[in-house]
Amino acid sequence: MIEYRNLRIALLGAGSVGAQVAALLLEHGEELSERVGAGLELVGVAVRDPEAPRTAEIPKDLITTDAESLILGADIVVELMGGLDPARRYLELALNSGADVVTANKALLATHGPELFEIAEQVGAQLYYEAAVGGAIPIIRPLRDSLAGDRVHRILGIVNGTTNYILDRMDASGATFEEALAEAQRLGFAEADPTADVEGYDAAQKAAILASLAFHTTVPLEAVHREGIVSVTAEQVAAARASGFVVKLLAVCERLVDPATGVEGVSARVHPALVPVGHPLAAVHGANNAVFLEAEAAGSLMFYGAGAGGVPTASAVLGDVVSAARRHVIGGPGVAESTHADLPILPISSVRTRYRIALEVDDKPGVLAAIANLFSEHGVSVETVQQEARPDGASPTATLVIGTHEATESALASTVAALGSSPSVSAVTSVLRVEGL
Repeated sequence: MIEYRNLRIALLGAGSVGAQVAALLLEHGEELSERVGAGLELVGVAVRDPEAPRTAEIPKDLITTDAESLILGADIVVELMGGLDPARRYLELALNSGADVVTANKALLATHGPELFEIAEQVGAQLYYEAAVGGAIPIIRPLRDSLAGDRVHRILGIVNGTTNYILDRMDASGATFEEALAEAQRLGFAEADPTADVEGYDAAQKAAILASLAFHTTVPLEAVHREGIVSVTAEQVAAARASGFVVKLLAVCERLVDPATGVEGVSARVHPALVPVGHPLAAVHGANNAVFLEAEAAGSLMFYGAGAGGVPTASAVLGDVVSAARRHVIGGPGVAESTHADLPILPISSVRTRYRIALEVDDKPGVLAAIANLFSEHGVSVETVQQEARPDGASPTATLVIGTHEATESALASTVAALGSSPSVSAVTSVLRVEGL
């Protein structure tokens, strides 16, 4: 029998996720209340336009445009508006009023997370954000709680469903980037303006959140190296497949030692990369997400599932709502974020990785030796070389695909620059990092 008073839940935003959260709260509220030990009452849904169409029906008496009054009367505030403002102002208001907050707003957390966590800690409130990374995939709580006593070394994440769908279609069908993007837009996997996804902004925000959690160090968004997939070609994807790789947009967060100073630090980066077909991430198809994690004691862990969509993301949001409600019933202050290691944030030049470089070169004696010498001059060791002769009229050329051993990003980048200016090289046609070996 429930004896605790009803907990008042305010919902900000009724888009694809917000509408589903409202519908599920109304439909399963009694069952969720039994799990919590208190009634869960959705007291209102704040929206910009009360007449806008919704993906799920919400009773009109719950709809309001007065977000501030709704917040001040709530025990738990669920923010699903997105964007930086007014979401930041609303969350600050909610936390300062003593309410717990549940959000899926990765842009806000990546940009202003430290300030929000500080407010929550000062007032004894809790900020939950499982749905901010990976949709329905439970990755935030394992990093924050289950692995808090371990030492995470590396995270490889496919954290953007749109780009994974595009690259997967290019791999499976031979489609160009433009063709795969158009298909993703027709199916609703990509927005009309896909910039945030295909340029890597969305994945970079999630990388900042994951790195901050994994390494107990605040990693600002501007410190995340970002590259998108707009320059990935069908030829690159096909060549990758022929060599035993698939192309994925990866968020890579790792603990490493700065080669210049010997100091341990952390790095976060987002870019397209070659993943061996035998790696678990290579089997992540469609719009799914996955996070592959390497920890000192736990070893290798993989979290996989739906990374977006109203209903899957609503599942993660409601999990946070239940956690927040249980905290109210049990009592006690919120759990502070563990971001006090203060490890230095290292630039991508300090990262050690591998490249696969495709070159168009003059097909004549001495070229391969000259190219090998360029690699040697920059301290990069060649692991594999594939050559395909291709007569081209009076000036025969050949395609070289060179795989490197692990080296610093700075050494690899300077090698590529030297190759581009070499008289023996007609063009550097492809440069992709290799991850997961």
